Amino acid sequence: MAKMTYKQKKRLPKSAFALKQGRYDGAYPIHDIAHARNALARVIAHGTPAQKAQVRRAVYARYPSLRPKKKKK
Repeated sequence: MAKMTYKQKKRLPKSAFALKQGRYDGAYPIHDIAHARNALARVIAHGTPAQKAQVRRAVYARYPSLRPKKKKK
């Protein structure tokens, strides 16, 4: 995952971010799969339960392959 500069982050569309509300508007960029994985890891460590749910929904909608597989019994 390449580091993003402030300019690069500002050029991304709002749809490229997992959180789109309030103070954290533009948080957790998910424009590529590496950043989506990172967003999941970061929100688990630092996010509120509501933020965790919102980031998971956004990431899994954009990258269904990241959704955890259900275990077969």
